[in-house]
Amino acid sequence: MSTARHPHSDLIAHLTRTSPLGPGEAARVVADVLAYFSESVEEFVRRRHAELRVRGLTNEAIFPRIAAEIAARRVAAPELSLRQLRRIVYG
Repeated sequence: MSTARHPHSDLIAHLTRTSPLGPGEAARVVADVLAYFSESVEEFVRRRHAELRVRGLTNEAIFPRIAAEIAARRVAAPELSLRQLRRIVYG
């Protein structure tokens, strides 16, 4: 992939200058980060709930943790109550 045609070519060039990544690897890192931050609030809540359940946490521990994580996300999500978080997961 030519980085000159990539919409984030400046960022890719920066990563190749400041890290051991080559242009292709840097482009993949940028794509992964963008995909992570493009996740909707609902997708994030469902994914984190499933990840934390696998670790053995209960909903009483999970939902306050997810609420705190949402508040700290780079792209701010709307503040959601614990009930709203539960409704995202369970409908």
